[in-house]
Amino acid sequence: MKALTYHGPHNVSVDTTPDPGLAATDDIILRVTATAICGSDLHLYRGKIPGTSHGDIFGHEFMGEVVETGPDVKAVSKGDRVVIPFVIACGDCFFCRLQQYSACENTNSGKGAALNRKNITPPAALFGYSSLYGGVPGGQAEYVRVPKANTGPFKVPDNLPDEKVLFLSDILPTAWQAVKNAEIKPGSSVAIYGAGPVGLLSAACARLNGAEQIFIIDHNDYRLAFAQQRYGAIPINFDKNDDPAAWIIENTPGNRGVDAVIDAVGFEAKGSLTETVLSTLKIEGSSGKAIRQCIAAVRRGGIVSVPGVYAGFIHGFMFGDAFDKGLTFKMGQTHVHAYLPDLLKLIEQGHLTPEEIVTHHMPLEDAARGYEIFEKRQEECRKVILVPGMSAEEATM
Repeated sequence: MKALTYHGPHNVSVDTTPDPGLAATDDIILRVTATAICGSDLHLYRGKIPGTSHGDIFGHEFMGEVVETGPDVKAVSKGDRVVIPFVIACGDCFFCRLQQYSACENTNSGKGAALNRKNITPPAALFGYSSLYGGVPGGQAEYVRVPKANTGPFKVPDNLPDEKVLFLSDILPTAWQAVKNAEIKPGSSVAIYGAGPVGLLSAACARLNGAEQIFIIDHNDYRLAFAQQRYGAIPINFDKNDDPAAWIIENTPGNRGVDAVIDAVGFEAKGSLTETVLSTLKIEGSSGKAIRQCIAAVRRGGIVSVPGVYAGFIHGFMFGDAFDKGLTFKMGQTHVHAYLPDLLKLIEQGHLTPEEIVTHHMPLEDAARGYEIFEKRQEECRKVILVPGMSAEEATM
């Protein structure tokens, strides 16, 4: 089969790899009909995630048709059209029974990314995301093996095109969890740092949940313009305003700041010179620029919701400020499975239209170019969908 494989930082290619086979009795084999490039994939692409190896198959946002099932698979059948959650969960451990699927105890034999390992078990395995998260091949491929198929695959109706339901795999439930963690309700104010796919869908979910005032911060004007036009967000370009938090505070009632902030940037935020040096020397793993802005922009007693990925130490984490303001932090990988039925209903009813953020449809064979376009923000790229079997002539923008 053809699959997108890793060969070093900024070096990926679509190669011929062995077809996947069933490895357990509750596996399925999926023929991929659509897959996407996620902002989290860029961390791998840049060589920032330990445990990424030559030949790894990337991709954790994908869907398709079931073509083979193990003998113990009862939840889906050959021919079913399904979306696959990026989190691989067993459905029966302590955490899965709490619907905390991203903490599943049984799917990841790796070590996880935590540095303080006292009493820490690794989190759930993820598709296509290094040996730290289970080393499971991803879905930027023609076929993929899906473990725990009685828990993960989510059936979707045939009348909805792939681009409408594909993002149930990750970024839509990630945005939804971020907004729920932020406790957005009618009349709330929120600042969203990052206008990438998760940030944009967070704005959509925040508006649907009743947010009255939405600030969105990014350094790409075309993304900010989309957020303003589509979701009524107040755009702030942090290349032109070096302290967005101060401006946000000045533009909220009583100069108190927003009720909640969502950090949809994560550990590769553009930081200070000191952070750049420390990161280059591998003394620290994350830039604290975005999280410091979040702590500053939120009101006392507010909530900091973090869907953005972090790894390792952070320089200048303002813990004293967070304590003084009495802030609540909610964060972590998404418990995807818990949200899928409700989100599908919202899509079917037209309340959420996640496909609107897509700018590029490309053949799987052009995946390397897709990564380049997405990383460099070329062609006003917001989101790339890769389609196995699509010809260059069929691709649209």
